[in-house]
Amino acid sequence: MTDGFLVLDLVLGAVAVLAAVGLPGARARAVVAGGLTVLTGAAGVVAGAAALSGTASAPLRIGTALPGIELAFQPDRLGGLFLLLVSGVGVLAAASGIASAHGPSGSRSGWAAFALFLLGMQAVPAASDAASFLFGWELMAAASTALVLAEHAQRATVGRAALWYAVMSQASFALILAGFGVLAGKSGATSFASFAAVDQHSAAASWAFCLLTAGFGIKMGLVPLHVWLPRAHPEAPAHVSAAMSAAMVKLGAYGIALTIVRLLPHGPAWWGAVLLALGALSAGYGILRASVTSDLKVLLAYSTSENLGLIALALGASELLQAAGQPQIAAAALLAALLLCVSHAAFKAALFLTAGSVLHGTGERDLDRLGGLQARMPQTALAFGAAAFGAAALPASSGFIAEWVLLQSLVHATPADGRAPIIDVVLFPVAVGVVALTAGLSVLTFVKAYGIAFLGRPRSPAAADAHEPPLLERIVPLVAAALVFALGLVPGAVASALGPITTGTTGGAHPSEVIGVTLPGLDARLTPLWVLALAAAALVPAVIATVVSARRAPARSTALPWGSGGVLTGARMQYTATSFTEPALRVFDDVLAPTRDVAVTHAAESAYLVERVRVDVSTEDIVERRLYRPLTRLLDGLGVRARGIQNGSIHRYLVYSFAAVAVVLVVVAAIR
Repeated sequence: MTDGFLVLDLVLGAVAVLAAVGLPGARARAVVAGGLTVLTGAAGVVAGAAALSGTASAPLRIGTALPGIELAFQPDRLGGLFLLLVSGVGVLAAASGIASAHGPSGSRSGWAAFALFLLGMQAVPAASDAASFLFGWELMAAASTALVLAEHAQRATVGRAALWYAVMSQASFALILAGFGVLAGKSGATSFASFAAVDQHSAAASWAFCLLTAGFGIKMGLVPLHVWLPRAHPEAPAHVSAAMSAAMVKLGAYGIALTIVRLLPHGPAWWGAVLLALGALSAGYGILRASVTSDLKVLLAYSTSENLGLIALALGASELLQAAGQPQIAAAALLAALLLCVSHAAFKAALFLTAGSVLHGTGERDLDRLGGLQARMPQTALAFGAAAFGAAALPASSGFIAEWVLLQSLVHATPADGRAPIIDVVLFPVAVGVVALTAGLSVLTFVKAYGIAFLGRPRSPAAADAHEPPLLERIVPLVAAALVFALGLVPGAVASALGPITTGTTGGAHPSEVIGVTLPGLDARLTPLWVLALAAAALVPAVIATVVSARRAPARSTALPWGSGGVLTGARMQYTATSFTEPALRVFDDVLAPTRDVAVTHAAESAYLVERVRVDVSTEDIVERRLYRPLTRLLDGLGVRARGIQNGSIHRYLVYSFAAVAVVLVVVAAIR
């Protein structure tokens, strides 16, 4: 069954590319090519669901022009989950793209690149060997680079963002290629099954783990490899941003899960410590940057870095616990990582699509110039608010369930007899603190995003004239937002479907409920419907008391002598995104290193009278400033000096060739 739908998926994707290139009208391209892309995603959803359920199927093999090399696709349960996720997000993003098919994103190249982008994302989790994986990875990277460049003629910042993205994507590809090369050299084959036969505690396995973690970490946006993410995501069209953030970066998480679950499943404990540390750093730094950012799409991009950091943290915890001989808790940590992936796919797709609707309706991304959109864009506000619940991990949302499972695995990590390794004793309490910190800052971040953008009064004429996007562009984010609550209220079915993955990896039992989530061996159970019922029971008296007091209150006069909190309040008297996060900026001043500029304009009549005071607060990415800028300056300097090598002398060029051959021979002799 799986192979049949993979063939259908490939055929539909190819026809979508041909339709995008061949059809003349922009609207016809959007409907036909976009519709075929939606069907491509739907076929991938069915194939992924079949693989996740364990349905056996023959591998799909595709010949290539290279002798002896063919592409092989046969997803297992883990690959089936991610095939399902990327295909589902692809359906939502393509449908939204049909509704917003205007400008460069609706061009021939835009729709052809999007169809190829979806096919590349689907090929990665479906691949069963290194060559097929790398083919899908590079197709995904090349097509997404073209999509990031779609609006380069409209904004000068697009070209530089695409350059950063292209460089980091190729670095990711090179590192993954090197990691697979090490494993292929030791195993003598390129299939994933042969890689698992490599000695897990050998130097080659550790080198492969480090290379693959770095390569996949770039795609995940893990700190300090994240610099492309807040640049590329905001500059891409909204439906492309949604696909990149909700699906593409998740394939980096799939790559790391593939490495520790299938390729190198019994590695040393320090592998888990590395992943846990990288995840904690990324989660903390990502949400800090998101909390102080006023650009809506940049805020969502940094939030993605935080979300993927939590996934890496959960994967690292699972690896550590497995090495420590705690399979039940390791299974819970792996389940948390998978639930975080599912949750993130739903709420981040909705958030980026609604951010696109805000940009379409106002022309603004700066939160300080928005406000009052709830009255003007009610459906967009509803979708954004529901998705923000998931991003902030509030009860009744999918994010709450995933982070609850993660915290349960971390809290139960250290045995009661105290015989845990010292690294576990140190790392797991730190991880609990990081998860708690990110949870609090996530609430701050999305209260700011929703409150400043959708509540209050408009802060600019563009916000005052805001309007809803076309119907389909409103429906798609609402569907994604509904999934956030569906997964949060009835998570047992999802956890049960993911259970066989954790069981086959760690040896621990898996949950088998439909509504609630029970973690075997941890004595932990959560039924979200009961949590929702308790919350409703607590809110009902408050709502009744508010209504009764409002009816009994005497009539109030609106003729106020001043504007404090009354009808005379203006937009300038409201909080802005910058002022809202000023306390957090002061608390984390050393980490964020903000720059404050105060400009005082005096009255013309007297230097003692102040006419206007303007305060500008800006924060640069400290990792980019202190790591990447010196590195790029160094590389530029080396490039300038390297010009002297090309002096036109044929004798010097012959010496270069001889030296290169000698180095190759020495390396080959050392390896053999």
